[in-house]
Amino acid sequence: MEAGAEHVSRIYVIEVDDCGLMKLCTPRPNRHEHFLNRAKVVAEMSTCLRRKVGAIIVNEDGVELSSGYSGAPRKTKHCIEIGNCLRMDLKIPTGQQYELCRSVHAEQNAIINAARTGAKIVRGELYISSQKLEGAYGNGKELEKIYGPCIICKKEIINAGLTNVYMREEGIGERSYSLEQIKELLEQEEEEWRRKYKSVRPTS
Repeated sequence: MEAGAEHVSRIYVIEVDDCGLMKLCTPRPNRHEHFLNRAKVVAEMSTCLRRKVGAIIVNEDGVELSSGYSGAPRKTKHCIEIGNCLRMDLKIPTGQQYELCRSVHAEQNAIINAARTGAKIVRGELYISSQKLEGAYGNGKELEKIYGPCIICKKEIINAGLTNVYMREEGIGERSYSLEQIKELLEQEEEEWRRKYKSVRPTS
């Protein structure tokens, strides 16, 4: 489902000058825009060579509880320090074999950091900002796609009890997912892999 339509309202700041006349100032971002912008700031810390991804978890009252960005496990070398990406070196297609990714994904780190600090994130919402880095995806259709959470992150989002996920692929667009949609997407992805492996499995 395409997101954004339910979040188009803007709040405008009005100032009154010395003559008592009101004037329109810079628009104030609504809650949805604000937290996606916050996720973009977190993404600046990302150390992945393919995408800069940041995520924040917000509670029902709009209070930020936790954040995370894509990067190597704590106290280990990041991909930007090593200078290469294993998945890129092995030419692993996008969306496959995430277990070989050195980075802990932004969504995972946001959930992990909540556990480290004791923040209660059940019924929270997840905001994600992603930006594909130049040259990492070639010049094909991959550049135009909006990637939601991977199959591993989907399972962790479900178990963490998050209610909604809002995703913005910078310069491309937005999507949103309810918890039920995340569950449906997980089932669809599993079914796609089942069909794929059945088609390549040798028959005896």
